[in-house]
Amino acid sequence: MSSPLLSLTSLPLILLTSSSLLSPLEVNLLKLKDFAFVFISYFCEIQRDDLCCVELTERLKEKIEETFGCEYELFIEFTGLISWCKGASIGWHSDDNRSYLKQRDFAAVCYLNSYEKDFIGGLFRFQSGEPVTVAPSAGDVIMYTADDRNIHSVDEVTDGERLTLALWFSRDSSHDEDSKLLSRLSQCTSHEVCLPLPASTNMYWFCPHQDGSNQNIGFDVCVARLHLLGFDVHSLQGEDHSTDASEQLMGPLQLAKGGKLLTRKFANILHALQVVQFYHWKASELVTSNVENDTLEEVKAMSHSQLETINALKSVFLLDENLVATTFGYSCSGEDRKDSLDLTGIALAVTSWEEYSCKLLKELLSSLPQWKTYQTIHKVESD
Repeated sequence: MSSPLLSLTSLPLILLTSSSLLSPLEVNLLKLKDFAFVFISYFCEIQRDDLCCVELTERLKEKIEETFGCEYELFIEFTGLISWCKGASIGWHSDDNRSYLKQRDFAAVCYLNSYEKDFIGGLFRFQSGEPVTVAPSAGDVIMYTADDRNIHSVDEVTDGERLTLALWFSRDSSHDEDSKLLSRLSQCTSHEVCLPLPASTNMYWFCPHQDGSNQNIGFDVCVARLHLLGFDVHSLQGEDHSTDASEQLMGPLQLAKGGKLLTRKFANILHALQVVQFYHWKASELVTSNVENDTLEEVKAMSHSQLETINALKSVFLLDENLVATTFGYSCSGEDRKDSLDLTGIALAVTSWEEYSCKLLKELLSSLPQWKTYQTIHKVESD
């Protein structure tokens, strides 16, 4: 891997290769983190309870301060995971180009996947200076000033899904993201597993029309991501015909595949999706050769009524499967990967996901006193 490329002659910016800032493990963790919550141009605040993300953002801030000569001056203003799928683009702009964005002094974009491997198009371009174009690999980071010295654009994504972690930094302490997060995290006192709580279903609805005006065209992002990995959703609320269709993903549900149903219940669609994506990430580490009988017994043949409930839900939340395939492109091309995921593995993954979540929660709660003392979210060394 080449050494970091510093390009500071004509414009204040810096481009770092994957060997210099993000490790492959960090890239995978960030891709997993809140993967269900972002789509196209939707921005999502990360609750930085994954200490990998905490350490990374700390390093990014230090690198920007070192490079641009503003040590101990910056605050993280906003952190977002951003997914750009087919058709997504943005024209020439600076990152402080609105009155409510004038507090932004610097920006960093961390690439979580690779150009021409995971997506086509979506190239980051600067209007002037060098480098003119950034064709990234997973782990690359680009940093630049947020003002009109670094006007830039992103080409239209023509295939696949472009994933980035974007951060903005400010000298204005009143826009410190950490203080806002600490206020919310201070309310977290339980050591029990925190199940994800979904927003309203329209937050996850993708429509090819920018204004989302036609609800008869599109799909639910969470249901679509499960579909791409080979799983269908059986809503237990769907069996109650008095329940509004929009509420069916908010309550208990089960997963199905290939005429089989996993009897294990998930709290809601995000709970199911996080477990499945965790399984997808950790599949090679989960031992399935010595599956216990009670785990096998959780997988049953579907009844006709259960199949009808699944199809009814798909008719509401997965209106156009071709649109899903077209929108996600490369990300749905791995048939071997999809076929390797089964319901028995999901049953095993639930326990592993809970253990992993408890571990992160324990680390967060042990770090919280120091974070509150210093009013900053940072890596706390264990005793």
